[in-house]
Amino acid sequence: MTATQKLFTTEDRQQVTRAVADAELRTGAEIVPVIARASGRYDRPEDIVGLWTALIALAVAWYLLPTGQSEKNAWGGLAPAWHLIGLLVAVVVGFIVGAVVGSRLGWLRRLFTPQQQMTDEVLARAKQVFFDRSVRRTIGGTGVLIFVSLFERRAAIMADQTVVDKLGQEALDKLCHRLTGKLATTTPTEALCDVIAAAGERLSSAVPRSAADVNELSDALVVLD
Repeated sequence: MTATQKLFTTEDRQQVTRAVADAELRTGAEIVPVIARASGRYDRPEDIVGLWTALIALAVAWYLLPTGQSEKNAWGGLAPAWHLIGLLVAVVVGFIVGAVVGSRLGWLRRLFTPQQQMTDEVLARAKQVFFDRSVRRTIGGTGVLIFVSLFERRAAIMADQTVVDKLGQEALDKLCHRLTGKLATTTPTEALCDVIAAAGERLSSAVPRSAADVNELSDALVVLD
């Protein structure tokens, strides 16, 4: 089991599955909830943290390492060549340590990642999942993806064209806004269950369930690492 999957207990998963099943009793839409650890790799922020750490290490090493000409009429300092080597080692070690720390601390990576880049990455990953998980290929064209990306602290709700035509993009945007608001104040499980119920209520009139409706996609929570 991956680290992201461990964030959701069996009860959490069952709670989301029940929410999807209850919502789909009222609508012919297929609702697919997905949680991702992150939507992008974000190598650049790690490099930026590494660069700043390297500069700090360089300054500290330059200040601490003695040289042969550090004081008039003194001896015992490092030769210029060794002084240079010490500075270079400080830069390399500082960069490596900074990059590793930047890759481990999510808040630090977010600090050096442009907001628009994170938004674009989440939308791109949501679109990928929309197609890869067959949400785009339901019989009636009624798939709805509810996507949450934990690292970026962003969400996206995407729907097939049939749902967009009948429900409206504005309604989907309002559901997404509701989801992000809930994610800021409660757990991802509770936020998902809330928006799934709200989506089922709105979809019940726009895309009503028919007697011949078949459950094409799993109701279970999808967790991506």
